[in-house]
Amino acid sequence: MKLNETQIQHLYTFTKNHFVEHYDLQTELVDHLANDIEAMWQEQPQLSFEEAKTKAFKKFGIFGFMEPIEQKQKAMSKRYRRYLLVELKKWFAVPQIVITLALFLFFYYTFSTVYVEYLSVIFYIIIAIWCGYKSWQLNRIFKRRKEKSNKKWMLEDMIFKQAGGITGLFLSQLFNVISISDTSLNNKYAILAFALLFTFLVLINYISLELLPNKAEKLINETYPEFSL
Repeated sequence: MKLNETQIQHLYTFTKNHFVEHYDLQTELVDHLANDIEAMWQEQPQLSFEEAKTKAFKKFGIFGFMEPIEQKQKAMSKRYRRYLLVELKKWFAVPQIVITLALFLFFYYTFSTVYVEYLSVIFYIIIAIWCGYKSWQLNRIFKRRKEKSNKKWMLEDMIFKQAGGITGLFLSQLFNVISISDTSLNNKYAILAFALLFTFLVLINYISLELLPNKAEKLINETYPEFSL
């Protein structure tokens, strides 16, 4: 005996009620539950749908769907980091490496001047404002996409919301920027370290806030062939 469409939709609602937000994971769990229920019906056809569903759910243990959620998050986080790394590598190859070197030299000479205390803070504030604006903009875009599709995909969630964590990493360097003059004016190694750090942070922020969101449609379709807006 096979599950009907109403029962399948009930399983989607069931997974959502058990804190599974993302449609891709809901689909995997619904498929797993449906297979278990149908296998039970072959051996015990007298079982009701609710009884079979309860037995299938108990197989996930006392924590329910928490373990599958964590496993899916790890898998999607790994995929997201891979996309991030692929884009980052491009900035160390021709022709983007020219921009990367220019950015590094800009930071290096900025941090080497007697005006480092003022220039570093001003430049930092400009980047921080841009990062904050882009994070706000991406959050709005994500909400509109969710309203349009009525589905929430884990990779999509990361592409449009993970960037906020990258921005937080950049903002956390505020203390280092303010105190840079005390440590770097007479220390070439400190200047080099700061230049490398800020070059890396700018590239990561640009990739996560601009490049990956612009490629979201392509990346999501590669991951979920069934994805459509």
